[in-house]
Amino acid sequence: MQYSDPYTGKRYIPRCIEASFGLGRTVMVIMLEFYDEEKLENGESRVVARFPKQLAPIKFAVFPLVKKDEKMVQMAHDIYKKLRKDYMVEYDDSGNIGKSYRRQDEIGTPYCITVDHQSLEDGTVTVRERDSMKQERVKADEIIF
Repeated sequence: MQYSDPYTGKRYIPRCIEASFGLGRTVMVIMLEFYDEEKLENGESRVVARFPKQLAPIKFAVFPLVKKDEKMVQMAHDIYKKLRKDYMVEYDDSGNIGKSYRRQDEIGTPYCITVDHQSLEDGTVTVRERDSMKQERVKADEIIF
C-alpha cells in the first residue's frame, strides 16, 4: 500500500497506526512495538519478540538436551509440571537446542531451561535469558523468578 504525495510526487508507505480501542489493533501495536531483528556477532540474525517479562504470553520453556535420555526427559517433565501450576510454560524436545532457543526467541519467551548431563549429576539446570542470551546454572528446585 503506497501513497503518492500530490505536491512532490514522492511515493512512500504510510507508517501510522490508527488509534482505536479494539483488541485487534491493540495486539497489533504491541506486536509491532516489541518485534526485533537482531544482528549477531557471527553475522547471523535472529528474530526476537522483546515483550517485557510481565507481558510475555509464555514465561518459560523447558528442554531436555537429549530426548532419547529417559532421565533427562523425566527431569525436564518434572520441572515443566512444577512451573505450569503458576506460569504459562512450554515443553519442547524437538530438534536441536539452538533451534529450540530460536523458536522461543521468536515468540518472546523470556527464560529457557535446559536439562543436560550435568543436571542429572548435581541437580542444576541451565537457564538462558532471552534478551542477553546469557546462561546461568541454577539448582532445579530454586527456579523462581
